[in-house]
Amino acid sequence: MIDHITIEVSDLDQGKLFYEQAFTPLGYHLSFGKHGIFWAFDVANGCLFEIQSTGEKPPLTHLHVAFRVKSKAEVDAFHRAVCEAGAADNGAPGPRPDHGEHFYACFVLEPDGYNIEAMINEG
Repeated sequence: MIDHITIEVSDLDQGKLFYEQAFTPLGYHLSFGKHGIFWAFDVANGCLFEIQSTGEKPPLTHLHVAFRVKSKAEVDAFHRAVCEAGAADNGAPGPRPDHGEHFYACFVLEPDGYNIEAMINEG
């Protein structure tokens, strides 16, 4: 299952207003964020759609996708499999306390350079 998708926008304030209006009929709403950096919208079932600013410092990649998995072992297996398939390691499997006390994830750059994540938040 996809946990969250993050896309780069050229104007974060305009993007926030656009998606707030666009998501209203769908019942989606702004969940959290940091002014000038990113906004996350709750799009149901614990999934997020996020926008991030190009700003002065560009985002890691123009697109980021995080897959929610069922166990730490699946995070580890995903990392091994995608690296063997040609992805570049961008963060070995392990705890990510800056994302949450029970957050465990790995990050890779797939062949086109997009940041792909497998994660579990057991809390």
